[in-house]
Amino acid sequence: ARCGRIGLMQGQNRRGWIAFYAPMKPPGHPVPSGDREIARLTIRALEQAGWEVRTVSELRLLEKTGEPAAQAALVAAAEAEAMRLLRDLAEKPPRLWFTYHCYYKAPDLLGPAVSRALRIPYVISEPSIAPRRRTGAWAEFAKASEEAIAAADLLLWTTGRDRPALEDGGHGARMAQLPAFIDVGAAVQHRPANHPARLLTVAMMRHGDKLESYRRLSAGLRGVAGDWHLDVIGDGPARAEVEAIFTNHTDRVTFRGAIEDRALLRLQYESADLFVWPGVGEGVGMVYLEAQAAGLPVVAEDHPAQRDVVAGRLAVPSDPAALADAVTHALAAREALGVEARAHVETRHSLNAAAQTLRTHLESVLSRETK
Repeated sequence: ARCGRIGLMQGQNRRGWIAFYAPMKPPGHPVPSGDREIARLTIRALEQAGWEVRTVSELRLLEKTGEPAAQAALVAAAEAEAMRLLRDLAEKPPRLWFTYHCYYKAPDLLGPAVSRALRIPYVISEPSIAPRRRTGAWAEFAKASEEAIAAADLLLWTTGRDRPALEDGGHGARMAQLPAFIDVGAAVQHRPANHPARLLTVAMMRHGDKLESYRRLSAGLRGVAGDWHLDVIGDGPARAEVEAIFTNHTDRVTFRGAIEDRALLRLQYESADLFVWPGVGEGVGMVYLEAQAAGLPVVAEDHPAQRDVVAGRLAVPSDPAALADAVTHALAAREALGVEARAHVETRHSLNAAAQTLRTHLESVLSRETK
């Protein structure tokens, strides 16, 4: 795509339109998830940056089991879909192809071929390279994802965890940061302190990193003095294990189940005093942005995702005393820390900030292509 020329003005719309694709989970998928939410937010940010955006394919290329036959079937489906897209887009092609999230379990098998054939720029946000997946059950998909990343004109990385492998792959000259972002909503005008202090956790209840985070949360809270109560929002297959972890806090913890309504969830954030979640293995850390957007101070462990999105200090991982100390400190300074948290998200992680970043980098790519 990098050597192509662009002469694709659509009627009176001098800017043209963007072809959007999310191979892991299309934005119109019926099942809620973090990836679906980020895909939708990315479309909104592109639109706010002044583009018309069209989701050009709903083909889902996620293969979670490492099954060669399933991967081969997806490759065949992608080849047929690419041919369809070339037929459909030939008369009025997009100005640019934009893929959200390309990695070894869900490589972009459409963008490289279509953008090359149409001679338009190709952009990926949240590209990820996993060198250890170059062998094993996902080797072919890992290769395909790296080939797509190598074909892109621009790579918009989000987490510090993804950056080193991209740079090691020789892609540094085509990389730019797009910090994680959300719709921050209106600022909270007044937050009266609760008595007892209301702590809040919002997390799925799954085995693995989530369950370990709940273990660390429970251990840390044992060292927090004073009067506090924890509300836990979330559900999942490990709920029984999570509830068992908190048996020592029975009278101080309320399990409220999952809340999918975004407005109701925002009210939970706004009525709390402190958001606390260790966050082992967090990918992007959207939950921390949601809390801070509601003016809620955050306590978390020091992991890559948290470093990218959390304002203020982070606790030493797997250290109950450090987590307890962080909770105690944050409760004592909750008002000032809440103001700082909201300002941090507005400045760096808002929809407006993302739109400005996207506008700058996409216009730069297009200006290079037309020279």
